[in-house]
Amino acid sequence: MSNSMPAEPAFSVERDGETLRLVLRGAWTISASRALESAAESLSAAGKGAARVAIDFAGVARLDTAGAWLIDKARTQIATAGAATEYQRLDSDQSILLREAAYAPPAPEPKRKSNPVLDFLVRFGKWTAMIGDNVLTGVTFFGELAAAALRVMFNPALSRPTSMIFHMENFALRAVPIIVTINFLVGCIVEQQGLYQLRRFGASTYAIELIGVLVLRELGVLLTSIMVAGRSGSAITAELGSMKMREEVDALRVMGMSPMEVLVLPRVLALIFSLPLLTFIADIAGIAGGMITAYVYEGISFESFIVRVHDYIGLNTFLVGLIKAPFMALVIGLIACVEGFRVQGSAESLGRQVTISVVNAIFMVIFVDGLFAIFFAGIHY
Repeated sequence: MSNSMPAEPAFSVERDGETLRLVLRGAWTISASRALESAAESLSAAGKGAARVAIDFAGVARLDTAGAWLIDKARTQIATAGAATEYQRLDSDQSILLREAAYAPPAPEPKRKSNPVLDFLVRFGKWTAMIGDNVLTGVTFFGELAAAALRVMFNPALSRPTSMIFHMENFALRAVPIIVTINFLVGCIVEQQGLYQLRRFGASTYAIELIGVLVLRELGVLLTSIMVAGRSGSAITAELGSMKMREEVDALRVMGMSPMEVLVLPRVLALIFSLPLLTFIADIAGIAGGMITAYVYEGISFESFIVRVHDYIGLNTFLVGLIKAPFMALVIGLIACVEGFRVQGSAESLGRQVTISVVNAIFMVIFVDGLFAIFFAGIHY
């Protein structure tokens, strides 16, 4: 006795007066998925345009939920086209399947009534809550960092000078070429524009004071901080995020070690020590760019340029930039570490937190610079 497999789903078309009979045959089951979908589409196309359509199950060998759903979908499409439809010669099991697996076209999403003012208030509220959460997290993290620093201060055996020097090499020494290049070019551009604008008033030599004050007081530390936020801040977030994904941070806690002391403190201290050094180098590069541009465009000798900078720019102008640097480094380090520890278990999360870290760090650097500008202007420094 041979066990033959049922034929693939198919149907034939018969005319009975005004009734178009679609006689099904074969196995309408998921095992023949491609043929099942093709037969259902053909069934729907064959019945369209008729006044009355009867779907006959006399030749159906097997029927499952998928077949019943596709057949009922075809019947619904035929009925939507304007034909009266019915099923014929069903057994009880097929009737149950057709009833339980009945096709229901997806309902269109109701259009939500929008109120522009209300929508704006909702977005503003969410944005405010997000900022509040970030500020609270940052303050909490800073408190934990301060506590860790005090523990290390009173117990020097917990300090990690090798790790800090290693990070200083990455954050400071290897960043020197790009810092010098950026600040040199900006110094050239600012000096060239200053000479061009002041020349019309016969005061082109004042461009020397312009470049000196602007670079030493603002541009040197600001450009350096932005570059460090993009270069070192992103690296810190990526490193800590990768360790969080691989559960290395949890492993440190299990071994009785504090991630704040082992991972965060050396990186933040390295940034705090590195950024003033990079700012000093950036100041020199910016002044050098302005000096070369002044010589090329106005013929001002290097000696005259240096003497004028020395005579007209006070030490306080130079110190303002250096005073800002450690605070900006602290902000960059805190944001980078907080976002690194927020990474979840996916590469998408890592990429998102690195992006947020860089954007937030650059924003906060500019914000802190503005606060210092207001402060120093208020004390006339």
